[in-house]
Amino acid sequence: MIPTFPDDDDLEWRRIDSAEAPLIQAVQTPAGDEFVRVSPEALRLLAREAFRSVNFLLRPSHLAQIAGILSAPEASAGDRLVAKMALENAALSARMELPLCQDTGTATVFGWKGGGIVTPGRDAELLTEGIREAYAAGNLRHSVMVPSSTFDEANSRSNLPPLVRLEAVDGGAYRFLFVAKGGGSSNKTRLFQESPAMLRRDRLLPFLVEKMRALGTSACPPYRIAVVIGGLSPEETLETAKLVSCGALEGLPDCPARHPGEPEWRGAFRDLELERELLERTRTFGIGAQLPGRFFALDVRVVRLPRHSASLPIGLAVSCLADRQAWGRIDRTGVWLEQLEQHPDRFLPASTGMTTDDDAEKPPVEVDLSGSMDDIRRALSGLPAGTMLSLSGELVVARDLAHARIRRLIEIGGTPPREFFEHPIYYAGPAGTPPGHPCGSFGPTTARRMDADLRFFQEHGAALVTLAKGDRGPEVRAACRDNGGFYLGTVGGTAALVADRHIVSSRVAAFPELGMEAVFVIRVRRLPAFVIVNDRGDDLYGT
Repeated sequence: MIPTFPDDDDLEWRRIDSAEAPLIQAVQTPAGDEFVRVSPEALRLLAREAFRSVNFLLRPSHLAQIAGILSAPEASAGDRLVAKMALENAALSARMELPLCQDTGTATVFGWKGGGIVTPGRDAELLTEGIREAYAAGNLRHSVMVPSSTFDEANSRSNLPPLVRLEAVDGGAYRFLFVAKGGGSSNKTRLFQESPAMLRRDRLLPFLVEKMRALGTSACPPYRIAVVIGGLSPEETLETAKLVSCGALEGLPDCPARHPGEPEWRGAFRDLELERELLERTRTFGIGAQLPGRFFALDVRVVRLPRHSASLPIGLAVSCLADRQAWGRIDRTGVWLEQLEQHPDRFLPASTGMTTDDDAEKPPVEVDLSGSMDDIRRALSGLPAGTMLSLSGELVVARDLAHARIRRLIEIGGTPPREFFEHPIYYAGPAGTPPGHPCGSFGPTTARRMDADLRFFQEHGAALVTLAKGDRGPEVRAACRDNGGFYLGTVGGTAALVADRHIVSSRVAAFPELGMEAVFVIRVRRLPAFVIVNDRGDDLYGT
């Protein structure tokens, strides 16, 4: 699938090579054809600058949509709270120290190489070298795990390998789409192998509404939702869904195109009417932008593709609050990168002060985490789901690998870290720490990944209060009800804001060899949170 490239006049570009020392050379052949010879450094430089840029800056169009929530009359207090925190997070991240999200993503490159472009022939390797340099120098997190056997793996400590997809096309330009794809939003990608009988409005519409609602909140809404109906293979369906979620197919026609001289309708198109209807349906979910409200999605895109007569693949993908991608271009004029927004503060309202105090319907409940676990649970007991909180004190940070190790230690009678039993557990994994900061960007990870262990830990006196993002399964409601536990949520997609305003100190408490998945102890100050599941088993999301 070749994207509908934006017109050069529609984007603001910045040239990243020098006009005085260009990294390209236009060459004329004796026959009058022109080729553009591209130096190896051009590809390295473009990839390096792209991934440095997309992890700290967002597109102005995306920021404008988030800012629109603040003035939307139908927005709830929760919608506005998340929107304002997202804008404040973007303004902090634009200082190029703390990334937008602690999950700085799988580095993904789509490239479309025109026939008039000449490179050394190691394009993927050169792009990978630039990505390595970006993730080595920018306080970015290394999240890629490399297997040593089917069941054993380790962090690559470089965020490599990236995902690179290159294609040959016509023309005299080499165009790129650079994407930093976080695990939370990637995990929401879905493929449904349906039968052609689904192609009836009374069947397809409720099916799509049900699947969108099932996305839940763990990937940091408000989302950009991509729906692809059809495809000549499941692989085409999913790749198209990914491109749609990145805004790379906005220019598709809104009706099927008939190729000249051929009787059949061919090609991909957008269904604008279905897009509007599905977006309106998301406004009725009650989920909102991570808290009850109406802004579960910023937009919905629906693309229809050709298909085999016996197959109807349907793809679903999202881009989250940290909507991170940028276009790149190499042509006879130089090496260019889409200019992302450097001054997100211009989208912020004039009011200042603590976000939670400005935008919540009532002041948050102050919760002191310095006491015993019984003291903390008494402070939370009786609070209904949805209650806004302000947390101050110590949290233990532990996620997937730490949970697996600690569970194994308990099972064999070993000695797990005492901190795991003494404090609430925050499911998170930080990015690199910039000089002068107590920690790097530090936001919550998806809670559901730890659901299977919760009852086990609670029955052993740990994880009686947990903190993360998103909804959880019914086993968590039952475990909290049976053991007097609580699951608290905090706003995802605002990791720079959390690190800058709310984390006072951070230290490694156990398993330093796990890198960002080590056990940390952090001290927080007035960290915004809310009750999702209480000790009665009430669930804010009703899941």
